[in-house]
Amino acid sequence: MMQYIAEKTKASQANIALVLKHEQAYINKAHENAKGDVDIDGDDLADYILSRKDVKLDELTVEGILDAEMDYLMEKGHAGYVD
Repeated sequence: MMQYIAEKTKASQANIALVLKHEQAYINKAHENAKGDVDIDGDDLADYILSRKDVKLDELTVEGILDAEMDYLMEKGHAGYVD
């Protein structure tokens, strides 16, 4: 997945790992619904990541990494969007 995101975004592996680390922390704090799914608002997630002191990336880069990750997960059948 890291290679896929790096190819799509041209971000470094270190920056990708940093964004994914903070994303995981955010998801771990989210609550599951009755089906066991977690509904994550992309804008709230990006804002959370950008607010971390060790993140020196711009919003476009963070969103690009998150979008590429979602593309990868959707291609593999592990995630999807809820309207």
